Amino acid sequence: MQIPPKVTDRAFARLSEIGAGAQGKVLRIAVEGGGCSGFQYEIKLDDPAEDDLVLEGAGEKVVVDSVSLPFLADATIDFSEELIGARFVIENPNASSSCGCGTSFSM
Repeated sequence: MQIPPKVTDRAFARLSEIGAGAQGKVLRIAVEGGGCSGFQYEIKLDDPAEDDLVLEGAGEKVVVDSVSLPFLADATIDFSEELIGARFVIENPNASSSCGCGTSFSM
């Protein structure tokens, strides 16, 4: 059995700050083929779908589709603010390597 991804309190707080739930939106985390390392993350505000895994906290929701779920098993979804900018980040123990931008990885 695979361990579902986790979402940090900081990521839920950021979704609350931008009013995602108030707009009826969720943060969708998906994995697609492509990027400089073979796979890439797609992170966007979206509408939930029927077969999504829903992770809830602070009145907000993060969803992962069933195809992406095996790639994100035991991953941590966080929000990071650095000098170069602020963004949602994924710490993925399944990735064998990732590119410098943090949105592309290989397995």
